Amino acid sequence: MRKVLESVRWVVERAEHVALDEDALRRSAQELARQSLNFAWDGLHFRDGTARTVQYLFVLDSLNFCFWPEPRWRYHNLDGYVALATALRDAVLRGDRVLDASFLAQISREGLRGILDGENEIPLLDERVEILRECGAALQSRYDGQASKLVERAERSVVRLVDLLAQDFSSFRDEASYRGRTVYFYKRAQIFCADLYGAFGGRSWGEFSDIDELTAFADYKVPQVLRQLGILRYSPELAERIDRREELPAGSPEEIEIRAHTIWAVELLKRELEQLGRSLRSFEIDWLLWNLGQCEEFRQKPYHRTRTIFY
Repeated sequence: MRKVLESVRWVVERAEHVALDEDALRRSAQELARQSLNFAWDGLHFRDGTARTVQYLFVLDSLNFCFWPEPRWRYHNLDGYVALATALRDAVLRGDRVLDASFLAQISREGLRGILDGENEIPLLDERVEILRECGAALQSRYDGQASKLVERAERSVVRLVDLLAQDFSSFRDEASYRGRTVYFYKRAQIFCADLYGAFGGRSWGEFSDIDELTAFADYKVPQVLRQLGILRYSPELAERIDRREELPAGSPEEIEIRAHTIWAVELLKRELEQLGRSLRSFEIDWLLWNLGQCEEFRQKPYHRTRTIFY
């Protein structure tokens, strides 16, 4: 996605707090070349092959952010994204109206809290309520209440779908300002495209002619893995702040540099993998790294902490 890549490269070339280690990147590419791309869709997500799956993924990715604050929210002994995907799947299966745009447009704090009922309260609950209200209202006013019609309007283009999401849903407008220049990340908008592709196997609502345009999804787990691999290098001051779990303000130079380097590192990994005879898309490399991040050995150093609705 040219707009994203050009803006993050501009940051990488001017960064003061984060750098890339190209030797570590080449070594890591050799390791990743041997990894199998294995991401389970059945069992974790709601998936019935209809427009309801599109609606489910839209709601899921509207809420897919900021799971780290303590005490950790858990659902059936799960946490993070996996807990959210499971809680929403269970809500759909028991007949809750969580896929109804008119319900979302008026959802209450208590209503969402009940849907995501578990151990402790999910972080940023009030922000999640506002996001669902906005998304429900926008779906009703522009897309007859159906996320599938949003996808259809993109005409099989992830670039167009990301643009529509950023245009019509402010919570998907994942942009930042760095030295007076706009930087585009669009993490949740892009991951919605990838989730559609995965859920529908690249067909129907998951068929895109430009799926290769997706970049990595700049969150807090993937840079944690990249740092553990030695690919991301932080300045001593930034490393100390992250290691003592100090929060980085959203939109701060440090946070923007971490996210920009995450996306650019994955692009460089893609090039290295191609030279090794392993052709993977950027979002598939992201999936590999995210899955590695679920292993304890890649959690030795903390991830950066930023309270934000964007990731």
